[in-house]
Amino acid sequence: MAGGLGGGNTSQYWIEDDGKPMSKLDTNKPPYRVPLMSEIREIPWNGFTVASTFSGAGGSCTGYRMAGFKVVWANEFVPAAQASYKANCASDSILDCRDIKLVQASEILAATGLKVGELDIFDGSPPCQAFSTAGKREKGWGKDKSYEHGAKQKNETLFDEYTRLLRGLKPKVFVAENVSGLVKGTAKGYFLEILAALKASGYRVTCRVLDAQWLGVPQQRQRTIFVGVREDLNIEPAHPKPLNYQYSVRDALPWITKADHDTSGIMSAGNITDKPLPTIMAGRAGTHFAEAVRDKRGAFGKEGSISNAPSPAIMAGTVGNLWMQGPTEKRKFTIDELKRICAFPDDFILCGSYAQQWERLGNSVPPLMMRAIASTIRDRILSRIK
Repeated sequence: MAGGLGGGNTSQYWIEDDGKPMSKLDTNKPPYRVPLMSEIREIPWNGFTVASTFSGAGGSCTGYRMAGFKVVWANEFVPAAQASYKANCASDSILDCRDIKLVQASEILAATGLKVGELDIFDGSPPCQAFSTAGKREKGWGKDKSYEHGAKQKNETLFDEYTRLLRGLKPKVFVAENVSGLVKGTAKGYFLEILAALKASGYRVTCRVLDAQWLGVPQQRQRTIFVGVREDLNIEPAHPKPLNYQYSVRDALPWITKADHDTSGIMSAGNITDKPLPTIMAGRAGTHFAEAVRDKRGAFGKEGSISNAPSPAIMAGTVGNLWMQGPTEKRKFTIDELKRICAFPDDFILCGSYAQQWERLGNSVPPLMMRAIASTIRDRILSRIK
């Protein structure tokens, strides 16, 4: 797992190796399982509150709820994402559907009944296409991104809106998420500006690139995670430590016998089922394939031989990148199968077309990944505040 993106210059970036070679990883890992939404609703409240921005379908919020947090307010302005969020959120959670640029901190406080400084965690995942290594990067900076409902905005500026609300709310802790490309190449300049602005808001801040495959997710998915703790609390930020095992495509989908990955239009050789799946992205149809064994009824079922590795990352817009192939035919992964690879509950409701549901999954922070982050903040920061 990469770590330690904190400080004011590029000489302070480093990679940490836990010293555990793949051959010595824990083979006694627990079975792969994501809690159902019906179970998550029964988890007792831990007493801490979260307000979320750029909430999408609710991947991050679901992870917080898995760790016992109450999501009191969320913001998402894409209608297709709003529909999925509403289908799964708690009955007492508020969803603000306006453009983030119109939202004021005072309105969040009024809606939740909180005062300045009382919110426990302010969460946000500003849209990341401008920094993604899978996208155009600097070629797209300064240009509007068009959304399916007709709205346009410059995504690389949205961290400014997050910081504006952070300064108005003054939460105890903040968590901000983005793609790993934010700390690579020419995007480092943006990273340093963002880091400086967050620190200038009155917070101790550390940033690390975490990979979902080491936090219980059967998918290789790197994310840049900023954690900030308000200066007056005198507590250092904390990030989760990597597990000593991974989950594979085989662990999540035991009926899959073979998975493959294609990024160039030509199928690569080999079988990646014994690893986490490569990142599932939006707009990259046809790059992930698999084979499954048919059951006695002729449907793809859970019988027969199976495979072992985390999935490549699932990204928004890469509809149809993952396929499953039986003895005589190839097929796309179903949304239910993609939910497992993305660490979503089996009963999590996604609305819209296949492409829109794929995009929701591809844009989301895997809930199990966020559960690990949230649990660390709960135990190592918030529980220590007197």
